[in-house]
Parts: sequence; C-alpha cells; structure tokens
Amino acid sequence: MNPAPLKGRGTATNPVNRFQILEVEYDPADPDDERPSPRTKFYKDLSESLITMNDSPDIGFSAGLNAYRGCEHGCAYCYARPFHEYLGFSSGLDFETKIMVKTDAPAILRRELAAKKWQPQCIMMSGVTDCYQPAEKIFKLTRGCLEVLLEFRNPVGIVTKNHLITRDIDLLTELARFQCISANVSITSLKPELSRVLEPRAAMPEHRLDAVRQLSAAGIPVGVMVAPIIPGLTDIEVPAILNAAAAAGARRAHYTVVRLPYAVKDIFTNWLETHFPEKKNKVLGMIQDVRGGKLYDAKWGERMRGTGAYAEQIGELFRVARHRAGLDRDSTELSIDHFRRPGGVQLELL
Repeated sequence: MNPAPLKGRGTATNPVNRFQILEVEYDPADPDDERPSPRTKFYKDLSESLITMNDSPDIGFSAGLNAYRGCEHGCAYCYARPFHEYLGFSSGLDFETKIMVKTDAPAILRRELAAKKWQPQCIMMSGVTDCYQPAEKIFKLTRGCLEVLLEFRNPVGIVTKNHLITRDIDLLTELARFQCISANVSITSLKPELSRVLEPRAAMPEHRLDAVRQLSAAGIPVGVMVAPIIPGLTDIEVPAILNAAAAAGARRAHYTVVRLPYAVKDIFTNWLETHFPEKKNKVLGMIQDVRGGKLYDAKWGERMRGTGAYAEQIGELFRVARHRAGLDRDSTELSIDHFRRPGGVQLELL
C-alpha cells in the first residue's frame, strides 16, 4: 500500500538507493521523524568544478552547469532523481527535500571561463535540475552565474518551470544584446489541477505563460519546451500548449517524451496509483508502447522521443501543431563572437 500523499511533494516514498547494501526503515513512533511534513534541508556542496561536459549524441549541448543538486519542484516523473543516489540519498523524497547547494558556483564559473583551456560555447543551465527552483530565491546562485556569463559574454541556455526567471530579465536582456541567451519555459500541462500534483512546487501554468510573455516583451528570445509529453495523460494538450505559448510570444518549441529510469519508474507508478488510479494501466501501457514494451529504454537516439507507431503519432502531432502555431520559423542562433576574458581581451577567432 502506498503512503498517503504529502502536500507540496511529488512523492511520499523513498525507494531504496540502488548503490546501498543496507536499507533504513523509519519508526513511525520516533518523535524525531519529520513525517508527514518533512522540511527541505540544504547542504553545502564542496565541488571544486562547475562546468560538466558530455558527448551524448541526443543532447543539444556539450557543456552544462548545475548550481543545485536535487530539486524542490518535486516533479513525479523527473529523470534526474536517480542522480541523487550517487550522493547516498534516495531518488524519492530525499531528492525533493535534501538539496545540495554549490555556494561558490559564481566564483568557480569565473575561474573556469577565465582559463585558457576554455573553448567558448553555449553552457546549458538546468541540464539536470532547475536553476530557478525555490532554493534560488534564497541563494541567488543562478543570478550570480548569469552575471559572470554576461561579464564574459559567454552564451547560455536556460530551461525552467519557474516564474522566478523574470527576476533576472535585466541580465537576460543584456545577454540578448550579444546573442548570448536562449530562454525556454517548460510547460507540461495547462491544467492547474494536474500541474499542482504532478509538479507540486513549480509555477502554475498561467504563471509560466506570463514568464514567456514578460521575456518576449523584453526582447529576450524565448521558446517553450513541451516536456515531458506523457502518453495517455498530457499528449492531448500539445496543440493547446503550443497555441498558448505562441500567443504569449514564444518563438520556438521542442518536446521530449517522458523518461522513467531506475527508481523513477516506481515513483511515477505510485504517483499514478495515488492521483489517477483509473488511468494508471492506460498511461503505463502507452508508455510501454513508445518504449519497446518497457517503461524505459536508455538507447541513444530513442530515449528522448521513443519509438514505434504511437511515438511517431506524437511526433507528427507536435510538428503539425508547432507549424500551425508558427513556432517552427525562429532562426535565432547563439554567438561566441563577443566572448571576452577579464581585462577586455576579446576572443581571437581564427
């Protein structure tokens, strides 16, 4: 039996860490046990590097930056949950309530960009966890990193579910002057009642559309990520999301299909049992349809979109709706032409 849902949390469970030999079971009679309302705790991350590189053929960037590990947004489907297991935590409630904070992120970023070995290129923020999650209101590390990126005029891409991005319009506007910003707002559903339980501490759909509106009005190139599309649950909303985003001023749109690696499969299955028991079998069956009979397939080239007839239908629906909304015509490209290191020395291009 699943535990009762926790208000403001995506899951009430803490599945076993796949790297741990021992499993801890809490005593419900323990007065020190925080349940049923665990507080979010922040831990200092002492990492000495910040920019991470990847060579994945199906990710549109090579350099990433994450000032936070774990994410209080608590999205039930989040593919990043298993990363918390490398820290000795759980993919479940720990991921939402135990947030690692790289308090020195801006200083580390400045050092790494100033190094001669740095080859200017776009750095993606939120490649794993959301750079505008609630912790950012306290620590302001994303803003600090944007100030450094603006100092160097190094291009940056952002994907967020949080209206908090509008706080930094002043910096994003300056980055846009040098073609150094690609802002993207992720919209999974336009239904507040669904968003509230699926992404409990992320911004409501109307606030995300307002963020698109404000960014666009400020002249910042902004797109929408319909991500993830959940077959049998949110796929029917794709045209409406794209139309609403276009009306708000978005210039482009992209999508991914839900990914459920490792413990996320169980977390999402439990979430369906708790909130949509009548749809559980249908949703899981349709996810299996696009994942070769499984709930997840990590194969490169397929993990983002899925395979099979229904995956192709989702892709065609998205392409047609995007074209009709006029979100497939943006040709804005980020530029490294204005990159400079401290002292005003501009990049010498070959």
